[in-house]
Amino acid sequence: MNFILLGPPGAGKGTQAKKIVEKFGIVHLSTGDIFREAKKSDKVISKILLSGQLVPDKIVVDVIKKRLERDDVKKGFLLDGFPRTLKQAEELDALVESKNIKINAVFLIDINFEEAVNRIAGRRVCKCGANYNIATLSPKKAGKCDSCGSELFQRSDDEKNVFRERLAVYERQTKPLIEYYKEVGLLIVVDGLKDKENVFRQISSHALAFMQ
Repeated sequence: MNFILLGPPGAGKGTQAKKIVEKFGIVHLSTGDIFREAKKSDKVISKILLSGQLVPDKIVVDVIKKRLERDDVKKGFLLDGFPRTLKQAEELDALVESKNIKINAVFLIDINFEEAVNRIAGRRVCKCGANYNIATLSPKKAGKCDSCGSELFQRSDDEKNVFRERLAVYERQTKPLIEYYKEVGLLIVVDGLKDKENVFRQISSHALAFMQ
């Protein structure tokens, strides 16, 4: 089974991705993780990421192409963070067709603009990678990570004004992408306003249908 996971920042894609790959035994292909690994050995990618610029579509597709050549993806994968644009989706179509790979479904975790802002406003992170939310997933001790005890902090791109711009960019880039997958019959919309277990049940019920 091969899936794509879409949704605005704050939709809970990271949480759901972990649950999906664990339940179905497939590989989580997060572009964030892939690029963090790639920049260790690729000077061009490292330079782009350090500059804060967007990685060109061609480089993104090339990196994904190399990742799909590994044996571990043969049991299935979940693409998270790619594609982000209609052009990337078209490139992905050509890529998977050339490798005789089928995308079974595209899951869109759907939440509204204000809910996304409210969720992210409360998000706090730790240098160890742990994530919290002061409203829905607070640490046992205020301001401290449960895992390592370090101070929690708010990412600079999670501040309300910055985050609203991130959402605006998402809307501009992703709306055509959502319509594209809807037209080809792959889009499955999941109600992201439900609690995380309910969201996962929605995704699982659709995913299980592809196993029958």
